[in-house]
Amino acid sequence: MIRPSDTDRPGERPLSIVRDNTRRGPGTSLEPRRRGEVKPARQGDAAAGETDALRAQLRERTADLVRVKSEYDHYRKRVRRDRRDVGVIAVANVLTGFLPVLDAIDQARRQGEVTGGFQRVTEVLETELAALGLRSFGAVGDAFDPAVHEAVSCIRSDLVEQPTCTAILRPGYRVGDRMLRPAQAEVAAPPARR
Repeated sequence: MIRPSDTDRPGERPLSIVRDNTRRGPGTSLEPRRRGEVKPARQGDAAAGETDALRAQLRERTADLVRVKSEYDHYRKRVRRDRRDVGVIAVANVLTGFLPVLDAIDQARRQGEVTGGFQRVTEVLETELAALGLRSFGAVGDAFDPAVHEAVSCIRSDLVEQPTCTAILRPGYRVGDRMLRPAQAEVAAPPARR
């Protein structure tokens, strides 16, 4: 066992476990300070003023940090939204190029020419385009909406109470909320009232 007196060098005092109480300043004790307890200022008003200045500077720096973090969070959200929008626009542009192909398939289907291997190709193409978000709209009996329908002709009819699509000449397409083209339709409207 090693004792403190065994490890002392010549001319050095041995380590003491108990501190000398005469070195402590006035108002200090061995008990730890409690949370929220304010330590009295030793230097007087100059030290208190310096402490207040440091606290004010800390508050200012903290406010700056919060502001910069908020700006960075908004920047990240804007970049993420812009990237998503660019992706949607790119997909919409590619799908717009396929609309004439879909029109040709639709015409061939009406004439009964979509059979055999060509039928399988059209099914796969339509499935893949639907997986990219392409949706067709416009059906006979839909209420006419000038925002999504393009009226090619309009006739008056006693059979309808509001403008209604009676024939769809070319379906409309959309990707998500973005309309690629309106549906072309023949419209029947109620007779004009006098």
